[in-house]
Amino acid sequence: MLSASANRIVTKIFAPVENTTALDPLISGLQKVVRALVPPGEVRDVLHGVPAGHPVHPVLVQIPLGTWSSAAILDLMPGTETASRRLIGVGVLAAAPAALAGATDWSELHEQQMRTGVVHWAANLAAVSLYAASYVQRRRGRDARGKVLSYLGLAVASAGGFIGGHLAYHQAAGVNHAEEVPHVIPTGWNAIGTLEDFPEGRVTRSAVGDVSILVFRDGERLSVLADRCSHLSGPLSDGELVTDADGSRCIQCPWHGSTFSLLDGSVRRGPATAPQPTMQARQTGGRVEVRMPDAG
Repeated sequence: MLSASANRIVTKIFAPVENTTALDPLISGLQKVVRALVPPGEVRDVLHGVPAGHPVHPVLVQIPLGTWSSAAILDLMPGTETASRRLIGVGVLAAAPAALAGATDWSELHEQQMRTGVVHWAANLAAVSLYAASYVQRRRGRDARGKVLSYLGLAVASAGGFIGGHLAYHQAAGVNHAEEVPHVIPTGWNAIGTLEDFPEGRVTRSAVGDVSILVFRDGERLSVLADRCSHLSGPLSDGELVTDADGSRCIQCPWHGSTFSLLDGSVRRGPATAPQPTMQARQTGGRVEVRMPDAG
């Protein structure tokens, strides 16, 4: 009963933030700044976490949170002033790359997610500012004042982390939106039509059971991928066919520009970090059939 009441309270707290349009002018300006600061390319993909296969922002935030939490414990013990100050300094410095990775991810989200993200930004900026002020006070020998500031910083950082958790797990920012496909698609070979149903050199939307798929025909060869983008469920079949640097054909999501190889579903350009589920295709008895090897 308590958990249900707490859940309703959390929902009431975040609903106004998610649905207000008052933050949109600020969001639009910040989004332009982030995109200009980190334009599309290899650096942006690294910040998204494409090489790692998942977002790197949650990994990077462990450094400042770890150092600040350690400093909070040391501050309860005598003779640890120097160690605490150094830990706080490291945390402040480590917050920069973590923030840059988070901002890069944030710039390619839905409106409701971006609104929550702005509040997450504000809380974390306040926390970093408090810790930076704590470091300055400690350097000046005012350790008592520095401890107060750092404990305030830890409280604000914890609130920021809670907001980040809501953004990641309730609003599903950064998760793989195609992960469920192998678990809900019918097992075995499934007929989706004849070869003539799929025009040469074009992407066609089809379905296997309740799962939407895209089919690309190149002569007798068929490439079949889950249609909903792993980034934020954008309809890939409405996207643009592009050619990658190695000459392979790819599909680019119309929502945020994630690009996937039509051959194996691998990510060629973020913000997506998880590959698209890819199906096998065959022709038998005049019919085109597809299957997901790992379905079930």
